Amino acid sequence: RIDGRRYGVKVAVVHFKLRSSETVEAWIEDKHGNRVRTLLNSTSYGKGHVFDLVWDGFTDDGIAAPDGVYRPLVKLDRSHRTFGLPNRIVLDTVAPRITMPKVPHAIVSPDGDGHKDAFSVRYRVSEPAHGILYVQRAGSSAKRRVEYTLFQRLTGTLTWNGKVDGVGAKPGNYVLWAAAQDTAGNLAKPTAFAVVQVRYVVLARSRVVVKPGAKFALRVSTDAPKVHWSLHGRSGDLPRGTLHLTAPRSHGVFHLYVTAAGHAARCTVVVA
Repeated sequence: RIDGRRYGVKVAVVHFKLRSSETVEAWIEDKHGNRVRTLLNSTSYGKGHVFDLVWDGFTDDGIAAPDGVYRPLVKLDRSHRTFGLPNRIVLDTVAPRITMPKVPHAIVSPDGDGHKDAFSVRYRVSEPAHGILYVQRAGSSAKRRVEYTLFQRLTGTLTWNGKVDGVGAKPGNYVLWAAAQDTAGNLAKPTAFAVVQVRYVVLARSRVVVKPGAKFALRVSTDAPKVHWSLHGRSGDLPRGTLHLTAPRSHGVFHLYVTAAGHAARCTVVVA
């Protein structure tokens, strides 16, 4: 069994218990039957003694053993018996490779309205492993882990719901990174594969100059089917896309507010 948390490193633990008093010897052998590491020299122990013998993947000469399959053997001198324990030990020091399609641009709007609330991508790994997803906001050096798949499979799906630490991400661009971790604990180097824009409601312009009472148009980007607008005491609901509005008849500086799915954007309307 693997018990790296207990010993602080990734090791294999050979665990067994004596039914009677015995003189015990234990070692690790490779698939060719060669002894690579002695775990216990011939020593006498009483009935019921419990063994937790640790192998760290090195040979008796202090050299890292090559990746492969090994098994622990136990010799009982008094009983004149030598047997291999049933659980094999797989020594694996190579990190898995993860591949997925590149996505130069995608949009998520994590407002819970059922439209583009999440971004998903299929991946494949070179061996059974957990898929890992990291998110990094553009311009920041910090990566935050947002998903660690439950199962270790050759294929799977990584999904970002537009949230970091359970909170909806701020509007902007985010870089997604993927990695994988196998059973032995080998962690692949994260690979950037997508740029995702978190967008709730975005106006094409932040400032409009228009004559009194004139009509003007303003493009709105959102995944909500309709938006609510308000300008100088007037308001209404319109389909998403291009809004066609009428400017106030008096000169001045006004603010147009456009709301969708609980999020708002503002545009300054200069009437002159």
